[in-house]
Amino acid sequence: MLSQRFGVVRLEHLLQSRQDWHPFPRVDERAAWDGIPVALRQSLIEAGEDRLDFAWPHLPATRFLDFARTGNRSRYQDLSYARRDALADLVLAECAEGQGRFLDDCVNGIWALCEETYWGVPAHIGVQKAGSGLPDVEEPTVDLFAAETGALLAWTLYLLHERLDTVSPLVRRRIELEIRRRILDVLKVRIDFFWMGWLGTRRVNNWNPWICSNWLTCILAIEDDPETRAEDVFRVLRTVDNFIDTYPRDGGCDEGPNYWGRAGASLFENLELLYVATDGAVDVFGEPLIGEIGRFLHRAHIADSYYLNFADASALVEPEALLVHAYGSRIGDADMQALARWLAHRQGLGQPGLHAQGQVSSRGSSLGRSLMAIFALDEVLDRPEQAPLPRDVWLPDIEVMTARDVSGSQDGFYVAIKGGHNEESHNHNDIGNFVVYLDGRPLLVDAGVENYTAKTFSAQRYDIWTMQSDYHTLLPTIDGRQQQPGERHGASQVKYAADQNTARLALEIAGAWDEDAGLDSWHRTLTLHRGECVEVEDRWRFNTVPGSLQLSLLTPGRVELDAGIVRISTRNYKDDRTSAEGTVEFNAGRLTASVETVPITDQVRMGPCWGTELYRVVFTLDRPSREGSLAYRIGR
Repeated sequence: MLSQRFGVVRLEHLLQSRQDWHPFPRVDERAAWDGIPVALRQSLIEAGEDRLDFAWPHLPATRFLDFARTGNRSRYQDLSYARRDALADLVLAECAEGQGRFLDDCVNGIWALCEETYWGVPAHIGVQKAGSGLPDVEEPTVDLFAAETGALLAWTLYLLHERLDTVSPLVRRRIELEIRRRILDVLKVRIDFFWMGWLGTRRVNNWNPWICSNWLTCILAIEDDPETRAEDVFRVLRTVDNFIDTYPRDGGCDEGPNYWGRAGASLFENLELLYVATDGAVDVFGEPLIGEIGRFLHRAHIADSYYLNFADASALVEPEALLVHAYGSRIGDADMQALARWLAHRQGLGQPGLHAQGQVSSRGSSLGRSLMAIFALDEVLDRPEQAPLPRDVWLPDIEVMTARDVSGSQDGFYVAIKGGHNEESHNHNDIGNFVVYLDGRPLLVDAGVENYTAKTFSAQRYDIWTMQSDYHTLLPTIDGRQQQPGERHGASQVKYAADQNTARLALEIAGAWDEDAGLDSWHRTLTLHRGECVEVEDRWRFNTVPGSLQLSLLTPGRVELDAGIVRISTRNYKDDRTSAEGTVEFNAGRLTASVETVPITDQVRMGPCWGTELYRVVFTLDRPSREGSLAYRIGR
């Protein structure tokens, strides 16, 4: 899309020079910084004051080796992220106040990052020829956080500019040297990083636009030579095209709404940087696909902070309101802008304590996003809005249906079901899986994923319970055999229909199992009867009679088993969030139900969503037959 329209020669004429590039006010432009909302300005200064005389964490080699030795990612990452968050806070505080009080600490942070052997994280070091372990200083590689660090320093250089010379004229030179050595020079010659999309082994994921947005920032901030500037930007365009050109045409993010924040939203950052750096000449915001990618976010919104969470996605998401609004404004989508305004008011943006909420501060060390938010806050807060909450959504490319009783309201039933295949990004083996919410609260859920370890993205991924079909809603385990990973394991014969009274998805899911399961057909039909219930009908055919067949569901609510009914009662499971109250009716003449507790030991990713436990209802089919059917009714 991009590289076909904007070649090197054209880019050389369109791109602003480094001297003319001015996306945001610098620290010396006091009228702009003094004019930001008072509460925001004060919160930025206070956040910087908390970092004065900051003790920059030591990054020992043995801590880096944690991942290779034990699979632990967090202990090193926490230290590394703390450095980057502190620098971003200090830079914004200096810009907000403008009196030089934070400059020495800024330089301490700059120097600390420049002295690091590797800007990335241990979990990503395996691409170097030396393999996992310690980073090889002779082979710089570019992962998510090397690129993030490069952009953090690039924005720091842009914002503080000549003020850094008051500490030492070597600081700016050091920043440029390290960005060139670790990012720009590497990406001039390497095309073998998987995230670039040139290897052809798999479709690229959020890494591509996320890294490209930071790569582009580094080019625009430090490259002086017009020809080199154009050539490097063209490399970015060709690379990000590998993301755009393979993206589902319906805009669906199979990684989920929280990953949309670094997939679709990072794509927007690339496009916005290009738009600004060319005075609007590079403008593809009118392309249908770009619009659909943006709209996915409000289409995946369930209620409050709950979003659709198939695969590794979290059920709780707090999108960055200002970024959502900027995207919605560029594509001219009123619903996306309404969601952004609803988010901004709900999150209390513009009020004292803003920084602690992490929306317009150094969230995730993405200083560019913070700047975009700081200078757009008034526009978003000009009037409150309601969340759009569309009644019906059908994404035919990723085969996801969502439906609710009434448009614009969280009252009543909400259901989402997926087809697709088992080689999606951040994949779970979950073809035919569905979730149900009632009055904006969870009833039947997808657990999501635990905190990442070495096992999460290894050959042992599907040994983890959260990835297995056995822990997704009413997917059969046949003689101990579950769904299998791979693109060939997917849904077929998918049919969608919706009208004023119902929404329905029918699909064949037998292809998600290997042939040794003996399954010729498992046809699932899920129907939302608006204002009444959700019905699920399964019909199957085996080529031989199975010895055993089990299905299960997960709920955060308390469970009581009655004759043919699973009664789910409300439970306050985390931070005053409560589960829904409802029932699941089943054929007691054919199914035996039992309930077990699923402890949640991870309090980093899964615990914040569901607390300390979920409840799993297991249905065992009595006397399995070669052909048969089952029906379930989910109601109040």
